[in-house]
Amino acid sequence: MNGPIRKVAVFVAIMMAALLANTTYISVFRTDSLNAEARNRRVRDAEFAANRGAILVGNTAIAESVSGDGTRFPYVRSYPDGETWSSVTGWYSYDYARSGLEQSYNDVLAGTSSEQTFTRVMDVLTGRRSQGANVSTTLNAAAQKAAVTALGDKQGAAIAMDYTTGEILALASTPTYDPSLLSDTNLTAARDAWSTLLNADEGPLKNRATREVYPPGSTFKLVTAAAAIEDGWVPSTEVDSPDSLPLPGSSRSMGNSTNCGGTRITLEQALKVSCNTAFGNVGLQLGSEKLQAMAEAFGFNQEQTIDISAATSRFPTDIDAAQTALSAIGQYEVAASPLQMLQVAATIANDGTMMRPYIASAVTNRDLSVLQSTTPTELGQPISSATAEMLQQMMVATVESGTGTPAQVSGLVVGGKTGTAQWDLDQPPYAWFVGYAEDPSVAIVAFVENADIERNDISGGRLAAPIFTAILEALR
Repeated sequence: MNGPIRKVAVFVAIMMAALLANTTYISVFRTDSLNAEARNRRVRDAEFAANRGAILVGNTAIAESVSGDGTRFPYVRSYPDGETWSSVTGWYSYDYARSGLEQSYNDVLAGTSSEQTFTRVMDVLTGRRSQGANVSTTLNAAAQKAAVTALGDKQGAAIAMDYTTGEILALASTPTYDPSLLSDTNLTAARDAWSTLLNADEGPLKNRATREVYPPGSTFKLVTAAAAIEDGWVPSTEVDSPDSLPLPGSSRSMGNSTNCGGTRITLEQALKVSCNTAFGNVGLQLGSEKLQAMAEAFGFNQEQTIDISAATSRFPTDIDAAQTALSAIGQYEVAASPLQMLQVAATIANDGTMMRPYIASAVTNRDLSVLQSTTPTELGQPISSATAEMLQQMMVATVESGTGTPAQVSGLVVGGKTGTAQWDLDQPPYAWFVGYAEDPSVAIVAFVENADIERNDISGGRLAAPIFTAILEALR
């Protein structure tokens, strides 16, 4: 009799040990993943019922929790002037999770971060309802509103950054949307709003500023020019600029959309008038490896380091001579986010030093104690200060008397580069402008994906440069 009982006891002991081991494993190693599991409604209900912290621009909340229906959801997420700030805040939804700063800083906003453990314990002991921390941003309200207004009903994006610190002053993607529609505690209404926004032809839920990549067109000539100068060229170095450049090993040729000013011009003149064949020849002389190395020094083919979700910009590898010439003018398979091209201009303006871009400056508890703070961080030195100085000279000349004249702002020293990226003969080209000012020390990128106008009226100077100037004027 003792034998069977002993076997049952051993079996039960093994099962108990296995249960305890599995419970321990789940508690130690799987807590975060289970809490993040979309089907975990208990966690979602608890999070949605919490008094979430605010996202602030100065002392003004651009996202905050307000009193809800008092039953299932005691609080509801509110977005004052939500359409202005949706590209930054993102959404906070019961069924569709989070995006933007709501996602990046979810744990501190929800009050569940490790830094808030003591506060949570004290809340339990005192019977006080827990409250999330506030996230303060670097954003400038006037610049943000100028960006959204200037973009208007176009599909596009604009970002402004203090190139000496990396502080993002404005970040807009249009068309915008109202995140309050997705945080509605009437879940049926929120689901209907999600379906409408998700299926809209204009793609309002896309973040074109950081999450999408596009052919950068002639704005990429800044990278090609940087590679040339690092290789020993100077602005006065001459390069062939024929009306048509046969692409090696190909039946195709590269043409110009502008008068280059001669069949042999200086590097500075080539940038001023955005001469394709001249920069195609620069790319052929440098070779693909030097172009790729410079692109990657600026951040292509690497994850972006901003504190909201961002796409990786691409420069093609293992390319032949014809593909190298096309890549040198920002075509072929080159693809960049507006954030990436902003980083190129900002690095040039900052004498060759690349700063880490950031939006959140500090996280503060309700007692105003600082849980986290952000300080300016150098990411590297893609180009020398001497190279940056020559590029600055060329960019200022481009605005003073080249394709960038629409970006002139009275009383300010402005440097920039236009771009008009052909990507599909059946679709309108993309319009770009990227540039900087010396005082205020700001770099700005403006990008227009679709303005719903005639193809022949689309250019970086005509469409994107006025967005640049509107934001710059707001920051003066």
